[in-house]
Amino acid sequence: MKKTNFYFYCYCLFVSICVACNPFNNNSNTQQTTTMTPAQKKVYDKTDKHSFAKPQDAVMQHLSLDIEVNFKEKTIAGKATCIIRNINKTNKLYLDTKGLQIEKVLLGQQPTTFKIGEEKPFVGQALEIDIFSNTDSVTVFYKTSPEAEALQWLSPQQTADKKQPFMFTQSQAILARTWVPCQDSPAIRFTYDANVKVPNGLLALMSADNPTEKNPQGKYQFKMNKPIPAYLLALAVGDFAFKSLSPRTGVYAEPSMLNKAAKEFDDMEAMTAAAENLYGKYDWGRYDVLVMPPSFPFGGMENPKLTFATPTIITGDKSLVSLVAHELAHSWSGNLVTNATWEDFWLNEGFTVYFERRIMAAISGKPYSDMLELIGLQDLQEEVKNMNNGEATKLKLDLTDKNPDDGVTHIAYEKGYFFLRTIEEAVGREKFDAFVKKYFATFAYKSINTEEFLDYLNENLLNGLPEAKAKIQAEQWIYNVGIPENCPKIASERFLQVDRSIAAWLNGTTLAHIKTQTADWSSHEWLRFIRNLPEDITVEQLKELDKYFQFTASNNDEIACVWLTLAGKKSYEPAYYAIDRFLTQVGRRKFVVPVYHALYTNKDEKAKNWALQTYKKARGNYHFLTVNTLDRLLRPE
Repeated sequence: MKKTNFYFYCYCLFVSICVACNPFNNNSNTQQTTTMTPAQKKVYDKTDKHSFAKPQDAVMQHLSLDIEVNFKEKTIAGKATCIIRNINKTNKLYLDTKGLQIEKVLLGQQPTTFKIGEEKPFVGQALEIDIFSNTDSVTVFYKTSPEAEALQWLSPQQTADKKQPFMFTQSQAILARTWVPCQDSPAIRFTYDANVKVPNGLLALMSADNPTEKNPQGKYQFKMNKPIPAYLLALAVGDFAFKSLSPRTGVYAEPSMLNKAAKEFDDMEAMTAAAENLYGKYDWGRYDVLVMPPSFPFGGMENPKLTFATPTIITGDKSLVSLVAHELAHSWSGNLVTNATWEDFWLNEGFTVYFERRIMAAISGKPYSDMLELIGLQDLQEEVKNMNNGEATKLKLDLTDKNPDDGVTHIAYEKGYFFLRTIEEAVGREKFDAFVKKYFATFAYKSINTEEFLDYLNENLLNGLPEAKAKIQAEQWIYNVGIPENCPKIASERFLQVDRSIAAWLNGTTLAHIKTQTADWSSHEWLRFIRNLPEDITVEQLKELDKYFQFTASNNDEIACVWLTLAGKKSYEPAYYAIDRFLTQVGRRKFVVPVYHALYTNKDEKAKNWALQTYKKARGNYHFLTVNTLDRLLRPE
């Protein structure tokens, strides 16, 4: 669609002549600089296959939002003002959009012409805006679609307290463009402020400085003064309450969940201090957690200042709070130093998993972190074995014409982690810690790619250490498929005890006796127990296990997931009622996908039909990201 006319072109020509001839013109809020430093040029010249932006010409530096959230229409409407740096004095600004209704665009107070490009799969549509060589402010008036992929609208019945509606965003990887016109690339960072109007009685929160109490008029103001990429834009609106855990940490949740969440997360200050002791000062001010509704598709989302966390980690025994440590670690790896493109996703997640496990070792001891390592290795091995596309097992991905969400696998997280562990083993922990701390300081508030990391690694750690470099084989880890042979060997004494219990049962020891040895087991030990049961286990043996350990009735979603996956695979029908409940109440993609897969790939037609019938019933409660994955798996009619 193109909005223009002859008279407007005449007006634009007149204005441009006046601007060029007027030595006193001051059409800017900030002084323009038209040259870039070599470092800035290196960032903006990176090719992002998933963005229409041309930051080497004109780049966003600040975003001001003035929006209203409408639950009845399931839309967000208002205006987005982009403060830009017109580096090459271009007459075009390119923003990313997908499904947005663009009403008008202003340069200052004057309208300008714009064009919405053809839709490209996954990426959406380019918003091409006509600007002047000295333009530094562009305001887009827009409205989202009720089907905007980043927005999840929940009725009161879909919340924990069932009293008020709930809305949240999920901008990663390239969904910010479905609710804000912006330059939606991880290589482009900007600060932002926002005015947000919501229905009375609800609280609004963003990835910014946040209120702790409701405003009677439903009006909220936000400010994020640190530059972030668009995927870290976040908004949640609902009936939340807040509880402080320390001067800089706290938790938001629906009232019925608040005390449980606060008790589960009361180690957050200790985690933050442990992280700072490793790799430097926490640079974002506050660190708070918002407990999300069950439909949240991820375990957590590392929105700066406000992690979104799944309620599935609230077990009462803190056994799953390593997820909070993971999202906290993103405050350094990801939020502070960011992958330049989604093909370099491992730079975000591999570093974060490494950092998370170091935090958990400091908080809970090395035997605990050993279990996390071994679970991670097992997940990685399973992922590699099941992947049909070997190219997808490389750390450096090729996502040409692919959804960047396809890169969200154990490869980025666990292969990335074990690559970093390989470096640590080769050079020693002391040297590696000094390197990582310097890495975060050097690239703070910057975005880098894999090749830049390799150059930095060689120049700042491996230079002068030829034996370590040969031992690490970094290029093999990054550019080759599968798991390299020099992957660290992992052992866990606590898991060895679990394996002994399985062997004892299979050799005739009663479950009644084994149960006496499991009183202090964590969730991770139970996961190990279920995952390492023999492939040829019978339905009768599953019944016996269920009798003693009540796996089918478990309220721990991690345990429920692996047990119900096994039940689906083995056609263990006594668990089908629990599978139905689990799949209709839980929306975390990590949990529901393996259960559906086990049912759908079962040779038993009854199990396959159960999967399809359950999905038809539950699909409306899932987030777009979960639906996108399951639609490809189940191919519902």
